[in-house]
Amino acid sequence: MHDDEAGAEPRSHEGDRLSEILACLRPGPDGRLSLEQLDDALAERSFGAFIVLFSIPNLIPLPPGATLLLGLPLILVSWQMMVSRHTRVWLPERIARFSVDGARGMAILDRVLPWLRWIESAVRPRFWFLETRRAERALGAFALLLSIVVFFPIPFGNWLPALALAIIGLSATERDGYGLIIGLAVGVFSILLASLVIVAAGALIALLF
Repeated sequence: MHDDEAGAEPRSHEGDRLSEILACLRPGPDGRLSLEQLDDALAERSFGAFIVLFSIPNLIPLPPGATLLLGLPLILVSWQMMVSRHTRVWLPERIARFSVDGARGMAILDRVLPWLRWIESAVRPRFWFLETRRAERALGAFALLLSIVVFFPIPFGNWLPALALAIIGLSATERDGYGLIIGLAVGVFSILLASLVIVAAGALIALLF
């Protein structure tokens, strides 16, 4: 699909920051914004970019249980990053065609973009050390583990892994090795914290029953 058909501005996005690409998105002729349009705009940066986009909503206060829904796309993307032969996200046609009303989609972007720009302010291309697809697969495996932690409704256990995924995804998109190291460190800490919460909850249940 061409950019003008997708509702985005008809120009190359190479070299643009992720927030700039998203800010260019516009509803298509049908007045809707689809995942296919988003995938076309992100192109070869879609693994990291989709991880960022699906993790940021988990940083926003949401009703209990929302992570069960929001964690599933993270699991799908990170799993593909780990096992896919391709260098970008592949969306089944039924999922790619999923769309939202254009006004609603733009409102969601308006909420996401400030968070994304805040994270982007500290990220830039430097010291990138994951040059091979094998290394990217290993990163996908770690992202999958974090996505599983985000998916489960662990009290106070979802925000940090979602933040780690946002940092990791954006660092992968911008090729920032230092940012990736920070994201990995936050991710390891978040996994340890979630494990501690689970163990403490199990001990409390054992005492009560």
